[in-house]
Amino acid sequence: MSSPSAPSHGLPVRMPRPRQSGRHRRPEPVSAPEDAPALVLAVPGGPSAEARSLADEVLSIARSELPGLDARLGFTEGGTAGEGGADGEAGEFPTLAGVLSRVAAERGESAEQQPSAVVVPLLAGPDGARLRVLRQEVLGSGSGAVLTDVLGPHPLLAEAVHVRLSEAGLARADRARLFTVATAADGIVLATAGGDEAVQAAGITGMLLSARLAVPVLAAALDQEGAVTETARKLTEAGSQQLALAPCLIGPEIPEGLLEAAAEEAGCPTAQPLGAYPAIGRLVLSAYMSEVGITPQSAQTR
Repeated sequence: MSSPSAPSHGLPVRMPRPRQSGRHRRPEPVSAPEDAPALVLAVPGGPSAEARSLADEVLSIARSELPGLDARLGFTEGGTAGEGGADGEAGEFPTLAGVLSRVAAERGESAEQQPSAVVVPLLAGPDGARLRVLRQEVLGSGSGAVLTDVLGPHPLLAEAVHVRLSEAGLARADRARLFTVATAADGIVLATAGGDEAVQAAGITGMLLSARLAVPVLAAALDQEGAVTETARKLTEAGSQQLALAPCLIGPEIPEGLLEAAAEEAGCPTAQPLGAYPAIGRLVLSAYMSEVGITPQSAQTR
C-alpha cells in the first residue's frame, strides 16, 4: 500500500467554492474603463494636514469601490506646488488648477473625445459662493473638465449625521434597540453653510434624519450670525429640552472654531462633522459615475 502524499495530521485544505449560477450569482468585480476620465476631488477651504488626510481617505473609499479609478485631489483655496513642479500636483497641498492642467496634458488628444476629468466638490450641500468660484476655475482651466453637483441632499447624509450624533452620545445608534441614551437630544439643529439654498437642501436631509431619530430637526446656516441660536430657540419653544448641534458638513469647508462657537452660543453640545464617513466616498464615486455614464454592467464590458 502506498503511503499518503500529505501528512495525516495536516490542516484540511480549503477548496474554492463553485461559482453560483442564475439570478443569485454574485456580480463580477467592477473596475474603471481604461479610457475613463480622472476623478478630481475639489477640496474647499484652506489647505491643511487634516483636510489632506480626510480627502485622501475619501478617495481611498472611492478607489476601493471602483478599482482602476484615476482619482486625485486639488485644493480650491490656496495650495502649493511643492518641490516636484509648478503644476500644483506634486506638492503636499496640490491646487485644483494644477491638477486639472496635469491631467489634460497627460491625456492629450484623447481628452478631445470626452472630458479629461470629472471634478466632484467635497461639499454636502449647495454652497453658492464656493460653487460660483469653482465653476469659473473649472471652465477657465481650459482642461476640458466638467463639474458635478454637490453630494446632498441624500439619505446617506442623514445616516452619516445619525452616526456622528450616536458617537457623541447624543442619539441612539439604532431605533430598534430597547435601551435609551440618557444624554440623547430631543431636538436637533442641523448646521449647514452656504446661504438660503444650502439651508433648504439641509432641510431635506433634516426630514430624513427626523424620521430616523423620531425627534424634530431644523436646519440653520452656521455662517449666518445668530441663525443657530435662533433655530435652537424655536426648538425650545416647541418643547425640546435637550438640544444638539449636528453639522451636515464634511469638515474642510468649516472655518476653524466656527462650529464650537455656534454650539457655545446656542448652549448645546455638538457632534463632529461628517468627515470621511464611508458614505461620503460612495457619494463622491456616485457623482462621478453618473457624470461619466459608468454602470456596473458597462464597466465590465469595456
